[in-house]
Amino acid sequence: MGDRYADPEVITRLLDESRTWAFVGLADSPGRTVHDQARRLRERGKRIVPVHPDTAPVFGERAYASLAEIPEDVTIDVVGVYRRSEFAGAVIDEAIARGAGAVWLPFDVIDEAAAERALAAGLDVVMDRCPAVEWAARH
Repeated sequence: MGDRYADPEVITRLLDESRTWAFVGLADSPGRTVHDQARRLRERGKRIVPVHPDTAPVFGERAYASLAEIPEDVTIDVVGVYRRSEFAGAVIDEAIARGAGAVWLPFDVIDEAAAERALAAGLDVVMDRCPAVEWAARH
C-alpha cells in the first residue's frame, strides 16, 4: 500500500479546507474512537453529520441511516469510514454515488480496491490514517 493513500498534501488540504464531514458509524456513544475523532474535528470547526442506523442525534446534529439520506443541499467534503474493512467498500461506493469530495479511512480500515474506485471517480482518498494524529502533526 505504501503512501499512495497518505499523500501529505491531500491530508493537509482535507484537514484545512474541508467544512463538512459525514462520519459513517458515528452514534451517540462517547468513549468510542469514532465519537472521539468526530468530536475533535468538531472542536476544530468542522460540521459533523452522523451516519448510523441508530439515527439519534449526535452533537446536536441530526443523524441519517445512510449517506444517501443526507439532503442533497448538504455538501459532503469528506466521508469518514468508521466501519470494519469488510464493510468499507460499500461505504466508499455510497460516497462516490453521493458525490462526496473525499473518503478517509482510519487506522486498520483498509480496502485498496474500493480506494482505487474512489480515486477513479475523482475523490481524494486517505487510508490507514487518524485525523486527530494528522491534525496534531500539522497544527
